[in-house]
Amino acid sequence: MVKISGAVRTHRKAGLPYLVYLRHPTTGGVMASWGSLGHITVAEPGALLGFLGPRVYEALFATPFPENVQVAENLFDRGLIDAVVPPWQLSDVVDRTLSILVTGPHPRPAPPRTLSVKPSDAGAWESIGISRNPRRPDLRQLLAYGARDVLPLNGTGQGEKDPGLQLALARFGQESCVVIGHTRPRPSHQTAMGPASLREARRGMRLAEELGLPLLTVIDTGGAALSKEAEEGGLAGEIARSLHDLIGLNSPTVSVLLGQGAGGGALALLPADRTIAAQHAWLSPLPPEGASAIVHRNTDFAPAMSETQGVNVASLHANGLVEHIVDERPDASLEAKAFCQRMGQAIEYELATLSNAGIAALLPARLVKYRNLGGLNAR
Repeated sequence: MVKISGAVRTHRKAGLPYLVYLRHPTTGGVMASWGSLGHITVAEPGALLGFLGPRVYEALFATPFPENVQVAENLFDRGLIDAVVPPWQLSDVVDRTLSILVTGPHPRPAPPRTLSVKPSDAGAWESIGISRNPRRPDLRQLLAYGARDVLPLNGTGQGEKDPGLQLALARFGQESCVVIGHTRPRPSHQTAMGPASLREARRGMRLAEELGLPLLTVIDTGGAALSKEAEEGGLAGEIARSLHDLIGLNSPTVSVLLGQGAGGGALALLPADRTIAAQHAWLSPLPPEGASAIVHRNTDFAPAMSETQGVNVASLHANGLVEHIVDERPDASLEAKAFCQRMGQAIEYELATLSNAGIAALLPARLVKYRNLGGLNAR
């Protein structure tokens, strides 16, 4: 176990992909060493997977081990593996993975028309209302319409899975990246970002560094989870660690303000070398309703507070936080596919530009960008 885990570490430290397929059965020392160290891990349907062999448990404790615990589908539900894949589909998964991870030289994309887009004339409160439209395109649609290849990943790999965040490998045009981003709530369930979401995001950050890929973060949240579970799960600490890791990440980074950008849940995915924003996106340390409640003890002044805070793209661009704006014609909810395609082209261009810059130059510039934010050196 020690020897082969050391070999896996050497392989991964060399920046090489390590993919794992768990067949039935995989238990004991295999599962507790090289079987659990993959960058991406998928398993055979119905496979018995675990550290403890069920017959050993029954012999030791004179009772059967609980059913449906050590099966591939349960491990997927718990965020321990990325997918359940039958053997005849494995070659397709490997091909899709390597097509994203292993790319040869390719020409730099032409500058997109969005480089000349200016901030919208809409006021902050108007943009906030537009961003809250449930029909507004979200991360799922951005990946569906704006990306060329997408391979969803699942969970932290450590027994946590939170619907508030999506993790994936993707390719925009010819440019590959690791994607972490907020998922919008669906009618069937709430997806406010909890601490497990950020632990999954930090898995994505580690993947980007190890695989030598740029990182794309997509911000679109009404705010992080506000609950007993989030507090006891260490939400504040996870936001801090996410900021800490992003500001010093040893990979090129692009962040996208896609819609809502409320509070620490949004800020946790913000630090990046370049930031792209949809015209009606916004970013604030807390929602305008919350700011109004603090200052005026009610939410009636939220529209005025949003203007005072300067949360819209015009203010963010003027202060040097947003460098690239993608137009909405006039509202992304009315042209979801076309908007996502424009956003995908903007992402491809920014990823390509950063890949030619070199991390040695990017890291100091990233630190300066956020050190000067809001100060005299801001535009």
